[in-house]
Amino acid sequence: MNAVTDYIRCWLLTCLLVVSFVRVEAQKVAQKEDLMAYYCEPCGSDCDFERHDKPGVCKHCGMQFIKRSISLMDSLQKAQKTGKRNVAIFIHDGVEILDFSGPSEVFASTQGFNVYTVSLSKEPITSQGFIKIIPNYSLADCPKPDIVVLPGGQTGPFLKNETLINWIKSCAQEAEIMLSVCTGAGLLAKAGLLDGKQATTFHNYIEPLQKATPNAKILRDTRFVDNGQIITTAGVSAGIDGALHVVAKLKGLDVATKTARYMEYDKWKPNEGLVVDQPANTTGRR
Repeated sequence: MNAVTDYIRCWLLTCLLVVSFVRVEAQKVAQKEDLMAYYCEPCGSDCDFERHDKPGVCKHCGMQFIKRSISLMDSLQKAQKTGKRNVAIFIHDGVEILDFSGPSEVFASTQGFNVYTVSLSKEPITSQGFIKIIPNYSLADCPKPDIVVLPGGQTGPFLKNETLINWIKSCAQEAEIMLSVCTGAGLLAKAGLLDGKQATTFHNYIEPLQKATPNAKILRDTRFVDNGQIITTAGVSAGIDGALHVVAKLKGLDVATKTARYMEYDKWKPNEGLVVDQPANTTGRR
């Protein structure tokens, strides 16, 4: 009987060792999967997610390969397949905290949006002098956005950045929504996207923006202005209202109301603001 018991104990010990070994190997595989691989620079085609083990050029689009996180690219591909809209929130040194965190909270709290930050580079930026933030992407490797959010703050130095302005122009060619908050409207103006439109901005920036954009009409005492694709909001907290308006525009008032309730944002008035031109949603996505 003792021999049988010893045999069973030995067998169980062997099984435990085998299970432990399998777990260790599985962890190694998982860690390996989280390493870097080569992908073509984002071009909006399926080849964006083709994985390569060495540098080169994409045979489909001709774009140069760049190193990216395998797990991150897998998650982005999954998000694309589920029909989520990409929301790129541009951040920069001196960005106003609530300008970007308010809209971030709105879109991240609503189903159907893939939210990420993008900056000139992946180097940490400082918001209002005391908050360090590491951007998810640089302009060079940012996934193609469906919605672009341009917060304000110390935007003056960035009005002269040609790379940024060209990126904004490029995004506007295909993005559903270009949303500015506060002085972020100046970036839209610099890209020529406010010409012939009505807009609003932070109350102290109205006159400078009007001078910089004589072909636009900059409105006072207006929470947001919706020109269709181009949406501008007043300062700081108004970005929350603008983002909720975008959610209502794309996914319905009931969805936006639920998001506002989740955020306990009882200041939102759905009809506040000026809708200059709001064409029907033709994307078929909800």
